[in-house]
Amino acid sequence: MVTLFTQVYLKFFFLLTPFFAISTFLAMTSEYNPSARRRLAVKVTGAVVIITIGLFLFGSSIFKIFGITLDAFRIGAGSLLFLSAVSLVQGSRKNPMEDKTDDIAVVPLALPVTVGPATTGALLVMAADMQTIGQMTTASAALIGACLTVGTLLYMAGAIEQILGQRGLVIMSKLTGLILASIAAQLVFTGVHNFMAQ
Repeated sequence: MVTLFTQVYLKFFFLLTPFFAISTFLAMTSEYNPSARRRLAVKVTGAVVIITIGLFLFGSSIFKIFGITLDAFRIGAGSLLFLSAVSLVQGSRKNPMEDKTDDIAVVPLALPVTVGPATTGALLVMAADMQTIGQMTTASAALIGACLTVGTLLYMAGAIEQILGQRGLVIMSKLTGLILASIAAQLVFTGVHNFMAQ
């Protein structure tokens, strides 16, 4: 269970693209004072936890409703995740500044900046792979842990910006993209392998 916790935690820490989220958070809160930024970070964290746990626990019903096989969804989610990874590495993923509103905690900061379509797909695939209640509980705890870690980074975004600088955040986003590309490849290869083995 410890291994499962660690695997899920690390996977979803990177799937939540923390350094891209920090960059976007800082850009969209440039006019906020430190106190307002911290309050917003808490709101974003709460929204991310609710969204991810909801998808993880109840998203598998999507497979039943639409008659989608798990391996087909693996391939689709992996392909989408790979595109997200490429955009991070190339630096072409945009900060949705045009969507700025008075309350930006849920949209766009929680969804789709932190929990994007690729993260949603990976959540659904992982939930479908869980066989026991123990595994679901462990994975849920790891997922919440990953969300809280990203939330803590958002809470400390100002200090992180001073330490890393904007260039440092860009470099970390690119490294995150490389890791996401590896996860995407694993999803696609597993889906294709299982499909061919049928």
